[in-house]
Amino acid sequence: MSALMTLNALAETATVLLVEDDDVLRAEMAGYLAGQGYTVRQAADVPAARAVLETRPVDVLVLDVNLPGENGLSLCRQVSGTEGPAILLLSALGDPVDRIVGLELGADDYVVKPIPPRELLARVKALLRRRAGGKGPRSHVRLFAGFRLDAAARQLTAPNGVLLLLTPGEFTILSTLADHARSVVSRDELLTIIAGEAVENLGRRVDLHISRLRRKIEAQSEQPLIRTYRGMGYMLDAKVTLE
Repeated sequence: MSALMTLNALAETATVLLVEDDDVLRAEMAGYLAGQGYTVRQAADVPAARAVLETRPVDVLVLDVNLPGENGLSLCRQVSGTEGPAILLLSALGDPVDRIVGLELGADDYVVKPIPPRELLARVKALLRRRAGGKGPRSHVRLFAGFRLDAAARQLTAPNGVLLLLTPGEFTILSTLADHARSVVSRDELLTIIAGEAVENLGRRVDLHISRLRRKIEAQSEQPLIRTYRGMGYMLDAKVTLE
């Protein structure tokens, strides 16, 4: 089965639980995902979300951090230690410390609101794709070709121990490619993940990120690791394991 067919099948069967206290925003996100073929459940707070999780299977939990009463991090901590859904945290706070705390509590992804609908869809797809490849234990450290990619610390360490400096866009692209190693990730999907909705205005932004990533990585490697598939996208050509 092709990757596209697999993703379409996942969309037809996947259930997303949206936990957001802003009724308008929650309705917009739910409507968009439902229009893409997902089954969408909604909750305005942690108790309501917990009630859904206890009675229905959920594949992806889209969870606002700043909820009234019990906050989203509490639910994240509880759910992440189970064989439950993949977790995408939403927060109006852009502080890197908040992102790191969320990831350390077991979230699979973290994004600052407001999140454009296409970016939300791309991140949900990425989480489902990861689950389809085998959920396994949660880890934010990925190893490939001697490199160590730490999502929580947002650091890439070369085989010789040198810490490579990546821009936020470069790190996000590399993390996405590592999550889908040896599978082609489309250019538009990468654009959506790094920039949200305005894909048509960004030109060759992904190509520039890829070019810089190649220079940084291949200076520390004896083999080409990021491959271009014209008209399709990019692939990390390496075996990725979890630490």
